[in-house]
Amino acid sequence: MPADASAPFDVMGLGQCCMDHLGRIEAFPLPDTKCEFRDLTIQCGGPVATALTALSRWGLRCAFQGTVGDDLFAEEIRTTLAADGIDVGDVMTREDSTSQFAFVAVQPGAGHRTIFWQRASGQPIHPDEVDLDAIRSARLLHTDGLHARAALAAVQAAREAGAVVMVDAGTLREGLVELMPYTDYYIASERFAHALVARHDPDAACERMLAEGVRVAGVTLGADGYLVRTAEQRIRGAAYPVEPLDTTGCGDVFHAGTAYGILQGWTLNHSLDFAAWAAAQVSLRLGGRAGIPPANDWPGPRADVSSS
Repeated sequence: MPADASAPFDVMGLGQCCMDHLGRIEAFPLPDTKCEFRDLTIQCGGPVATALTALSRWGLRCAFQGTVGDDLFAEEIRTTLAADGIDVGDVMTREDSTSQFAFVAVQPGAGHRTIFWQRASGQPIHPDEVDLDAIRSARLLHTDGLHARAALAAVQAAREAGAVVMVDAGTLREGLVELMPYTDYYIASERFAHALVARHDPDAACERMLAEGVRVAGVTLGADGYLVRTAEQRIRGAAYPVEPLDTTGCGDVFHAGTAYGILQGWTLNHSLDFAAWAAAQVSLRLGGRAGIPPANDWPGPRADVSSS
């Protein structure tokens, strides 16, 4: 799907944005003890917001629809997105409410992390607040389904307009399954896939997604790579071998990498391999955005991706 200069945006995002504070700890503390952390890092996060950050840095025109509170974090979230070239004209402020916030304790070794988070206290986006015209004019819509009713209206409008629809399904929650009939690329976390079919069976989870109307169904498997299914193809890809520091944002950037390849007109195999490479680079730095690599640094697709 090559570039379309007539579209005002390449990618429209609808979903979650937040403020992340991250720090390194030696080991997770026991109760009633003190724990010193190092390398405090402050970044903005959120599945869609981080994916758009990667896509914008890779040269695509992006816009974000979401909500923030009227607290100290709100302006930082807006400013950070705008600094990365993302249009934030449709980011709404909820009065007398807080923005989403997380503290991430990162442990050494395999990049394990523990996330303490507080959800945004404002009302979710109502379908009437969604800029459907902007969504219809974009080439690709990316959503995490956080604002369930708004997300459903958005994916329906994008599908009617012929835009590509991508969903990042992190946690099985109300409204996410309802998006499947309108979704082209539905890529879920291992946690979501397990909850969807009540067992650890990524193939069964993909089959369920395909049965619901998804065109390309996938499950990210962390260090074990990813599984992606279509009606005709099964792709099993390995993760790129790295020594991760922090896995925050890896799934977000995997979605961004897949979307980037789609919009460049690459094959599905090549798009997924680029996504896996980009996600691996993110794990080498604290936070989901500091390690986003330049797209031109990708060495090219590997030859060992299993496809059947």
